[in-house]
Amino acid sequence: MQYIRSLIFSFIMISSIIIFTLLNLSLFFISYRKRSVLLTWWAKIVIKSLEVICGLKVEFSGLDNIPEEPCIIFSKHQSTLETIALQIHFNPQVWVLKRELLFVPFFGWTLALSKPIAINRASGKKAIDQIVQQGISRLKEKYWLIIFPEGTRTRPGDSPRYKGGGAILAEKSGYDILPVAHNAGHFWPKGQFYKKPGTVKIVIGEVIKNNNRSSKELLTEAQNWIEREVGILG
Repeated sequence: MQYIRSLIFSFIMISSIIIFTLLNLSLFFISYRKRSVLLTWWAKIVIKSLEVICGLKVEFSGLDNIPEEPCIIFSKHQSTLETIALQIHFNPQVWVLKRELLFVPFFGWTLALSKPIAINRASGKKAIDQIVQQGISRLKEKYWLIIFPEGTRTRPGDSPRYKGGGAILAEKSGYDILPVAHNAGHFWPKGQFYKKPGTVKIVIGEVIKNNNRSSKELLTEAQNWIEREVGILG
């Protein structure tokens, strides 16, 4: 029965992506800051559908740690779920992502209209320079900047090497880092449509102050906090 529920949810989510993409495309002449409200609505609809259909709830903690001004968000990346859920509390937001995602029908088209920093991960220093230059621009425009420092989705229990692009951006820009940990991979695993019922816990940590520290120091503190919290969540 849970497989059937997961299948129904997947159909609803894909249908909603198509609808919101078409709506987003039809409003291309409106600024992204205004259109981003649509993404927040969409995220709330999807998360509520996930709860009702699959019995999978999303619970946030640490919301009082969110600063008034947008900053750089470092999030654990285990699932598709966090990419949706984070849109509820961080608006407007932009992502650092691999450019191949922009070519995915409907989903990629919406991403292309959301001011992403789309990088070629194989380009090395050029990709880092792009993250720094475009990241500073987005932050000055008051966008929350979402970075998944692992670079790709991982499975629970993995110990991936965090990539330094986001930390270099923090060092060069002077902006703080807001760490986010969660256990979504236990309920909506990487590469699977099956959704296990339960409660996904998303923990927002205290701001990691820049204080003119090196990118290595900032990355180490962010990684240690995120991995420690993920371990506590299980």
